[in-house]
Amino acid sequence: QVQLVESGGGLVQAGGSLRLSCAASGRTFSSYSMAWFRQCPGKEREFVAYINWVGDITDYADSVKGRFAISRDNAKNTAYLQMNSLKAEDTAVYYCAASPRAWITKKPFEYDYWGQGTQVTVSS
Repeated sequence: QVQLVESGGGLVQAGGSLRLSCAASGRTFSSYSMAWFRQCPGKEREFVAYINWVGDITDYADSVKGRFAISRDNAKNTAYLQMNSLKAEDTAVYYCAASPRAWITKKPFEYDYWGQGTQVTVSS
């Protein structure tokens, strides 16, 4: 079992920045690839960013490339999502997720563990 807890969400003006954190406990954090997803009311959960277990491979949704950066600190059992140049359309609940799979995946069903989510609201 892996328990994930997100933090760092909040209200920010368009053009601003936020950094989300995802603290993990339980089984070895460094054995899992991590990702961030987001979801708006009435919409499907959407892939945002991925990082492999070492931290040397990342991938992003086209909508956030160049603005968001995913990272991890295995010594602290924590993953991060730095979000810059935020837009109103980035407003959503953001979830971190952990996958034991060794390949890059953007599919929610391939992630075994999820956090409870943190709300990000960007005012225009």
